[in-house]
Amino acid sequence: MKYNPTIGIEVHAQLLTQTKLFCGCPTRLDSPALARRRDRARQVDWKAPPNTLTCPVCLGMPGTLPVINKKAVELAIKAALALNCKIEKISNFARKNYFYPDLPKGYQITQYEHPLSRNGFLPVSPSQGGKVMNKKIRIRRVHLEEDAGKLFHEPDKSLIDFNRCGVPLIEIVTEPDIGSSKEAYEYLKKLRQILRYLNVCTGDMEKGHFRCEPNISINYGTRTEIKNLNSFKAVEKGIEFELKRQAKILESGKKVKHVTLLWDEKNKKTQEMRSKEKAEDYRYFPEPDLPPLIISQKWIEDIKKTIPELPDAKVERFIKSYKIKEPDAKILCEEKELADYYEVILRLHRDAKLVTSFITEEFLKLLHEKQINIQDFTLPPEELAGLFNLIKDGTITRKIAKDVFPEMVKTRKSASLIVKEKGLKQVENKAELEKVIKDVLKEHPAEVDRYKKGKFQLLGFFIGEVMRKTGGKANPKLVNQILKQTLQ
Repeated sequence: MKYNPTIGIEVHAQLLTQTKLFCGCPTRLDSPALARRRDRARQVDWKAPPNTLTCPVCLGMPGTLPVINKKAVELAIKAALALNCKIEKISNFARKNYFYPDLPKGYQITQYEHPLSRNGFLPVSPSQGGKVMNKKIRIRRVHLEEDAGKLFHEPDKSLIDFNRCGVPLIEIVTEPDIGSSKEAYEYLKKLRQILRYLNVCTGDMEKGHFRCEPNISINYGTRTEIKNLNSFKAVEKGIEFELKRQAKILESGKKVKHVTLLWDEKNKKTQEMRSKEKAEDYRYFPEPDLPPLIISQKWIEDIKKTIPELPDAKVERFIKSYKIKEPDAKILCEEKELADYYEVILRLHRDAKLVTSFITEEFLKLLHEKQINIQDFTLPPEELAGLFNLIKDGTITRKIAKDVFPEMVKTRKSASLIVKEKGLKQVENKAELEKVIKDVLKEHPAEVDRYKKGKFQLLGFFIGEVMRKTGGKANPKLVNQILKQTLQ
């Protein structure tokens, strides 16, 4: 493409607080604040019934006053620090004025001229042409704001759910440093990972907890914004489509319009939604009901101490401490809970090579097949360490362990008990193995002849046949030893 793409991304991340940004209404179903409203809000999956988590403040009733949620401020500062931002000691709230049915006040309380933080960055490593490129995406600002409600459109009417009104968000805005859809994908993936590590946001895009809106232009020309992107793949595809669309417009001699677009997931294309608003369209002015937000240095330092080891640092430590490969370390550190699970096992079983290969292959495969998140996985890591100990001491083979593991998850029995009940203990009787090996060699005379003529890699074939005949229970080292002796 002869044009230079310039992309900036706005992310709205819902903060993991128990209550809303300016009132005491609960934000989620596991919130203790909800206990007071059991008669009004039943637990229906993850979503409360419409208009049950509201009060006069978040509904914008006359005479009500907002009060800032301290926990939301702390989580916002935590996220901003992890993104290398400078925390402003004094920040202010503003009213962003616009009319929409899901905004009962007629304005949104946000931060405009004086945001909570500025001038951060997030390093990413997208691959380009088979090479990994290291790049810093500059973060212009991270600020606090409240969410609006949600509209549900039916053929003859539209319905409004105000439950989300006042839910605390942080808006994370980049500079236009992103040069491709791949870079956008890597940036968003890493940003979401960090927010989850911090326990600041769940990052669930399908629930609207992590919403992405890329602003796209070519050669710093007229930019467009895409909304309704509910997955990282949708962001990637949406950007690719929009770059091609803008290029075609410019090549035809026309001008790109300054519009907001919707992503049509079914047809994989953008659709014009409305002309894009400018800052002056919102008539920002200072929020008169909230005083300036003053952040002391001590408060910043206290929050800084609560920031855990972040993904990049954890990957480096895993490579250095456990002598594992970088791709494996990145897989293990993708989720903080998986990394923690892995390290508990290694405290009980020191063979990092065995644990790493089993977790990255068999363990994650089972989670994927059963559609279980690591957060919901209930088998204690101590039990899995017991399985690895059986492999290490020669009680079972790695192949048998692959069959024992799903049984452990299903029955909640220990590995040693399953091995005992099913008679899976490794075959180490030399005479028994010698008989199986002789049968295998007798069944494959051509391969034996080729081996004797120098085709020594056929040893692996013979080992595989012996393992097949013994149901994977033969001791591989002993099989290897006896085979070599017999063939010689």
